[in-house]
Amino acid sequence: MPADEFVVPPALEPGDKVAIVATSSGAAATFPHVYELGLERIREEFDLEPVAYPTATADQETLAADPEMRARDVEEAFRDPEISGVITTLGGDDQIRILPHIDPDVLRENPTRFFGYSDNTILASYLWDLGIVSYQGPSVMTEFAMQGAMFDHTVEYTRRALFEETIGEIGPAETFSDHDLNWADPENLDRRRETEDADGWRWAGGSDPAGDAAGDADGSGGAVTGRTWGGCLTVLDQLLAADVGVPDPADVDGGVFLLETSEVMPDPWEARQFLTAMGERGLLTRFDAVVVGRAKARNAFEEPPADERREYRADLRAEIEDTIALYNPDVPIVFDVEFGHCAPTVPVPVGAMATVDPVDERLSFDGA
Repeated sequence: MPADEFVVPPALEPGDKVAIVATSSGAAATFPHVYELGLERIREEFDLEPVAYPTATADQETLAADPEMRARDVEEAFRDPEISGVITTLGGDDQIRILPHIDPDVLRENPTRFFGYSDNTILASYLWDLGIVSYQGPSVMTEFAMQGAMFDHTVEYTRRALFEETIGEIGPAETFSDHDLNWADPENLDRRRETEDADGWRWAGGSDPAGDAAGDADGSGGAVTGRTWGGCLTVLDQLLAADVGVPDPADVDGGVFLLETSEVMPDPWEARQFLTAMGERGLLTRFDAVVVGRAKARNAFEEPPADERREYRADLRAEIEDTIALYNPDVPIVFDVEFGHCAPTVPVPVGAMATVDPVDERLSFDGA
């Protein structure tokens, strides 16, 4: 059961210290030049002082062998009164193993802004259960160390996530990228990723301007306001399988479901299977709105042509929309929002209130 009340941890101020932790991946040890660029941007772009905890530069073998070490860094970062925020180096694939080693009272008694996505969906859901709002990114090795320069869109909303009480209303980016540049080549740090037109958000489901949208019983408009929960599909799938960190259906009643896919690029049928499991669990019927991040359609190992990438995203959107409609046919869905594994990104809060308005096509993230 989640806490009766949610709290947004205190905002940071310029000059504050932020803990740098590795909750899953040891990529910083393998690609130190990428890691150092991320720390440099945290200092120079945001005027924050990064404090590297032991896990931050530990290698993958060390981190994999010692989930308790990773849990201890998270606890100590939250406990330390000189630390105003916790930023993860990257995601990974086994963060679920640290949960048995975390003392929930430490986190509950010391709410601190936590930034991380992908495998950090695990900790986001754990914090959600404690009533603590967290943020889907940014991470040191990706957004902060973006090759060439950080995207302006990312910088704008990262500032809000760091220094303001709420993210507030967000808007679509004009361009995006899911292009990967090999971290093993230090010269790539000065190169910019390929970009393409973003073409705005795509709306589906309960966007009836006549006032019949979900959550609009009085017919006054289509806006839905509810508390957010969710994250990366392949990680939420792990939570469902292990039955860890998944809320009871009643706990997300009237909420806003956040969903994005990773560089794993799941086939549309895999998204259907995952959402079917959520539907059969009784979760999908409870949400009053769904926000879906733009899907990554290529990675470091697969580089399909542009037309195939467009087709993949279209097929994935269709499968998500159709499967959700089986359980919640009137729920409004907004696709291609800037959070998740494409760039630029918005560090959307998990556990905060969000308003999804399919009539005016607006999206905002507010306080607890």
